[in-house]
Amino acid sequence: MNNKKKNEGQTDFSYYGLYLLDYLRTNKFEQAADAAFIRERADRAAETYEKARLEGYPADGAQELAMDTLLRGLRYSRYAILREVVENEFSDEVPEEKREAFILKLLPLVGNVFSVYDLSDDNFTRAIPAALGKESEHSFHSLARNFALSSDYDLLYTELTGATVLYIVEYGV
Repeated sequence: MNNKKKNEGQTDFSYYGLYLLDYLRTNKFEQAADAAFIRERADRAAETYEKARLEGYPADGAQELAMDTLLRGLRYSRYAILREVVENEFSDEVPEEKREAFILKLLPLVGNVFSVYDLSDDNFTRAIPAALGKESEHSFHSLARNFALSSDYDLLYTELTGATVLYIVEYGV
């Protein structure tokens, strides 16, 4: 019965729509409440898959291209990055049962830190179509995740760690 309420209003979404909705909700993207956004992205992902298959891509390659279309610009949520910082750096200071509330309270206060960084994946996914040709074994996941390996990500992570320290010193958990 709990699942019925959670899934209410989702029955008209396709596979891609449901995947995107779950992803947006899990990572606290504001687009999670925008059904038109989800439908439009899901439709584009399905079209991308169909076109890739018609062009001879293997099913896995077509799926990777469709997922890239579905998630373009949504790889890194502010919430998920801050959650990673809090879980990795402040597990002793912020008990697990208080983390969600702490992160949600801290998130709007560190918006200025995020504003300096481009969290989109647009610069990291341009190589994907060429890498997913019929004979390629490359995965879009390995190509599109470069932001997390970049020096910008390291700087963002460090700044968020510092901002979190300052918050805890000033206000506690």
